[in-house]
Amino acid sequence: MVTPCDVPVGVITGDDVVKLLKHAKDNAYAIPAFNCTSSSSANAVMEAAAKNNSPVMIQASNGGAQFYAGKSIKDKNSCAAGSVALALHVRAMAPYYGIPVIMHSDHCAKKLLPWFDGMLEADETYFAQYGVPLFSSHMLDLSEEPDEENIAICVEYFKKMAPMKIWLEMEIGITGGEEDGVNNEDIDPEKLYTSPEQVFSVYEALSPIGEFFSIAAAFGNVHGVYKPGNVSLSPEKLVTHQAYAKEKLSSAEDKPIYLVMHGGSGSTDAEINTAVGAGVVKMNVDTDTQWAYWNGCREFVSENWDYLQGQIGNPKGPDAPNKKFYDPRVWVRKAEEGMVERCGVSMTKLKCKDTFPTKKPESGSLPIYGFKPEVHPVRDILDGVKGMIAGKK
Repeated sequence: MVTPCDVPVGVITGDDVVKLLKHAKDNAYAIPAFNCTSSSSANAVMEAAAKNNSPVMIQASNGGAQFYAGKSIKDKNSCAAGSVALALHVRAMAPYYGIPVIMHSDHCAKKLLPWFDGMLEADETYFAQYGVPLFSSHMLDLSEEPDEENIAICVEYFKKMAPMKIWLEMEIGITGGEEDGVNNEDIDPEKLYTSPEQVFSVYEALSPIGEFFSIAAAFGNVHGVYKPGNVSLSPEKLVTHQAYAKEKLSSAEDKPIYLVMHGGSGSTDAEINTAVGAGVVKMNVDTDTQWAYWNGCREFVSENWDYLQGQIGNPKGPDAPNKKFYDPRVWVRKAEEGMVERCGVSMTKLKCKDTFPTKKPESGSLPIYGFKPEVHPVRDILDGVKGMIAGKK
């Protein structure tokens, strides 16, 4: 039984993120990061974490954030606004589930940097008022760019993030397949495997700025859904990366680098175990939970088909109402239940289940509006004086 990590419940940031991820690395478990596109899917993830006594990550992709904002919104900032809306929802509700949540943004390619800039602007504004960033972490995925450019841009952004202690996840080496509009299905297979030298070059560039970063090193990963064994993964390469870094750093740690795993849908349990044992602290999960969400709804529709063909009329009679079946709160809930179950499977596979006993608050003990601004005495006095002057005019 793992001794629980001493971090608070709700969205965690800064030193608490480091503490939790180090606890995961030291105790050989990883935290699943689930892509969420709605308050419903976010709630399902948090419910699963509470049910399984596990920390969890919730992440917004560019396309998922656009969906959260509303597909009809065509504003150039809609993806950033959707990400912010999701983050605010999770911040408001996570304490009620009694588990720690890392609020993250997923793959950001070079062409999507304006989205990243928008989220950072929100982080800075939130930080100025509350003393913590809105998000716990962000990912830059510049793996399609030359390594030098990839790392240089990461350094530039990490310098902006470090004062707020925002975790940076970066990718070097390419994850195959297609996800969220980024298509690497025809990529050179050699580029699906990152070398130890590439990984260490990232560490050398980022570590002087701060410790708040992780590396998604490719080892044959492919986005999408595949049968276990149909994707040629080499998680043992991650062991080599750690050994190389340990030697270069003369480190006492066997796993000096925080690693991340993408494209895990085609992974066997043995491959996941090898990756986690090599210092993977986060694994992305999306395709499998998409199916689970839909499948919960599909099964409900299949079982209740005759009650879903009109507002009135079913096997009980031509005038019998069907509202209790087509009410979205019924079938959406079935979708959530399917997703909750599948999230639990990931938590079990990644060995984070039962690593953080759920601390649900006593009913009615949490403030309805739990956002407390930082105290700024000088600013508050000046604002008061300005108000008095304005009142005399």
